[in-house]
Amino acid sequence: QLQLVESGGGLVQPGGSLRLSCAASGFTLDYYAVGWFRQAPGKEREGVSCIDSSGGSTDYIASVKGRFTVSRDNAKNTVYLQMNSLRPEDTAVYYCAVGLYYYCSGYLRAEYDVWGQGTQVTVSS
Repeated sequence: QLQLVESGGGLVQPGGSLRLSCAASGFTLDYYAVGWFRQAPGKEREGVSCIDSSGGSTDYIASVKGRFTVSRDNAKNTVYLQMNSLRPEDTAVYYCAVGLYYYCSGYLRAEYDVWGQGTQVTVSS
């Protein structure tokens, strides 16, 4: 069974940090880009970051650039999202998803195949 499982979410104060993990089972992530998305209450799901299959190329949306870092460990079949300097507007359910290609092609949902169940990130004092 192809599965992605996110973990690492939680409640953190503004300015704090969290590291999300996205672990794959039933298949290898080695050949695919992986995207991180988030969905805040009442808002559309938006792409946040992407990493290509080798880890050599990454992408971030403007609002998280310089604060978030995406990485991957193909030996562990896991992708990470390090989130620093968190803001209340970062509050959302965060999802990871496997892209259809080895490179980051953008954040169209149709270009991502397997999705995780999501992990809640709440930034609040």
